[in-house]
Formats: sequence, structure tokens, C-alpha cells
Amino acid sequence: MNEIKFILKNLSIMIGIVASIIFFIFYIYFPFITNHGETITVPNLVGMKIKDLDEFLSDRDLRYEILDDSSYSSEYPPYTVLQQNPSENDKVKENRKIYLTLNSSIPPKIKMPKIINGSVKNAQLILKSYDLKLGDITYVPDMARNAVLKIFIDGDSISENDLILKGSIIDLEVGNGLGNQIFDAPDLQNLELDEAKFTIIGSGLRLGNIIYADSGYFYNKNFDEEGNEIYEKFWVNPGYVFKQSPEKSTRVRIGRRVNLWVVSSTKNEKN
Repeated sequence: MNEIKFILKNLSIMIGIVASIIFFIFYIYFPFITNHGETITVPNLVGMKIKDLDEFLSDRDLRYEILDDSSYSSEYPPYTVLQQNPSENDKVKENRKIYLTLNSSIPPKIKMPKIINGSVKNAQLILKSYDLKLGDITYVPDMARNAVLKIFIDGDSISENDLILKGSIIDLEVGNGLGNQIFDAPDLQNLELDEAKFTIIGSGLRLGNIIYADSGYFYNKNFDEEGNEIYEKFWVNPGYVFKQSPEKSTRVRIGRRVNLWVVSSTKNEKN
């Protein structure tokens, strides 16, 4: 009986010793040699120059390796960091290696995207998505208002699908909504509003603002036989045009807007 007690006592002692050793190894020794529970927050390296990486990462107990597959972005100078793995704010152990992709010094060639006949706003979005930069916008007479007519790089006209360097500056030639043809503005005074609209559109012009007034009396500027200005008082019925801008006989370009002033009241009375 005593022998069994002795064995059990020694076994308990051995179990205690083994448990102590396990506790020491996993909770004291390993954490001590591996800094268990201590992490480093990965800094943002995007945009950093390669010459600054050594000192910057060494001060933070980190290493780096540059990958062979370089990329290109016009937003950053050559040989600056474009991508990193692990990412910014990731938690890593001391001496962890950060894998980096650098910005190439030579931009790749891409096909010029399709922006002809589209709006300037749409062209801006497309160019940005292709990492191209919008340059100068030149407006030329054309009925297609704000539509892209031609594209240029460094003064040379290019076509869609031409191979160009990524990051190129793209200049645009855009329609101003006015054609090349110039003529006298039609006389719209004393025309009913719908008839005036029809005349404007039929003349290749565009309807601008319509301003309504209650009064039925207006003064029309004219010239006598000697060329002197005279003003005639005249009556305009409700719903009819009494004034226009540009005035009649003014030289206008096709596509120009014409503003109208119209009598709105139905109770105007002659005095």
C-alpha cells in the first residue's frame, strides 16, 4: 500500500514538473524569443522613393523586397512605390518583409479610347479611367454643342485606337453649338409665341429664355428717312412677342440662342 502511495506521489510530482515546463516554454520562453503578442503596424509606402526605403523601414524593424513586375501611373514619379503587400495598417511581426511594386520609368502604350462625338464631360471620365490627362479644350463653330470633334497630342491630330503612351495629355477640339453660317436675325415681333418658336427653329437658331410681361404697350425703335432714331408706341396682343434678343437684322451665327419677351396678360387694354 505504501508502495502505491509512493508511486502516486512521484507521478504527481512529475506531472507538476512537466506542466511547469510546458507553461514556461509556451508562455515565457516562446513569447520572449518571438515577441509574441507584439506587432508592428505597416506604414503607407505608396509614393515613397526607392532611395528612402532602407532607412525608413529599418527604423521600424521591417524589410522589403522589390517585385519584378513593375506598373505605371502618371500620378507618381518613376521608381516610386505603387503597391505594397502587406497593405497599410496591417499588423505584422518584427522583421517582416514588405513586397513592393515600383512605378516604371517608361509608360506603356495603350489604344486611344473612343471619345469622338461624345460630350466633354464623358470624355473627361473616360480619359481618367485610362490614366490619360485632359489638356486644352478649344471650341470651334459646330452645331454639336460640347461634342468632341477632334483629339490632339502635342499639336498632332490622332485617331481613336491609335497607340499612345499612358499618361499622355489629350487636347480636345469641341463644338460650340454654333455653325459657320452667318445671317440676319429674323423679325419675331408681333408674332404669336408658337409661330416665333417655329421661325427660330426653322432659321437654324435655338430658343433661349422666354420672359413674360403683363403690359400691352411697348416702344419700338425705328429710323426716319434721315436716319434719326424714332420710337413708336404699339400694342401687342397677349401671347405675342413684343421684344427679342438679338434684335431683328442683327448678324447671327447659326445655332445662336434667341430670347423672347411675350405678353402674358389677357386683360390688356389700349389707352
